[in-house]
Amino acid sequence: MDEPTAHPNPAARRSSWPRAADTAPAAWAWRWATLGALLLTIPAFYAELIDTSALRWAMGAYLLAAAVVGAALLQSRRGPRRRDWRHRALDLLLIAGLLAAALAPPSSASEPALALRLGVAFLTLLVMVLRLQHWVTRGGVVYLMLVAFGVLLLCGVGFWWLEPRTPTLGAGLWLAFTTAATVGYGDIVPSTAASRIFSVFVVLLGLGVLTLATAAIATTWIETEERRIEREILHDLHHRLGALHDEMRAVRAELQARPATAPPAGSHAVPAPPA
Repeated sequence: MDEPTAHPNPAARRSSWPRAADTAPAAWAWRWATLGALLLTIPAFYAELIDTSALRWAMGAYLLAAAVVGAALLQSRRGPRRRDWRHRALDLLLIAGLLAAALAPPSSASEPALALRLGVAFLTLLVMVLRLQHWVTRGGVVYLMLVAFGVLLLCGVGFWWLEPRTPTLGAGLWLAFTTAATVGYGDIVPSTAASRIFSVFVVLLGLGVLTLATAAIATTWIETEERRIEREILHDLHHRLGALHDEMRAVRAELQARPATAPPAGSHAVPAPPA
């Protein structure tokens, strides 16, 4: 009898998105390829909004992202672990939105096109958060801090590019931090349409990423005693299961070592009934 293995985190098995350790290398590569393609649509959105001559480049970025998301969706259907139907429907909706954004007219000349691309941007952000959901764990403090630092750095670069009042990267980083933390000192404020739209995403990312990072740090200090109790419970459970396994193995060996006993003398065997 094989010893059953207790899962240290039962909630991990109920997650809709598989963890890295449970995902095939091909699926893991497709996940990162999807994230890279979706990230490419962010500068494409703002480049097209600032300069209409960048529309062809933005169209290529949207089409590339749609193709990569579609290929990843097909690969997941052939894999051993299929994603939930809600995530597949979200991917299909994102593909349709990316294709529509690629074929739409310039955002600066059409408000419906701008609204469409904004909706696709929000949907892209949602899908990216779901792709990175496996990092949001109690033991993922380092990953969350790296993600928070990377997000602030990218937001600073974005303000440096989009906002004329941030001539240096340091000024862009300062505006990104005050915007993400919703402090709003007022020394530097977004003045263009592109930077104001970018500020909306920075606030959403700040509320999400920075809050998760802060909560993870607090959880690390608060749940130290709980982790110790969990380790003791798991150690005791493994000890009991091991003792039960040894006991059953000893009983099985004793039964196999017992010789077959013959019927006692004088006893008559009862014939089997006819078929």
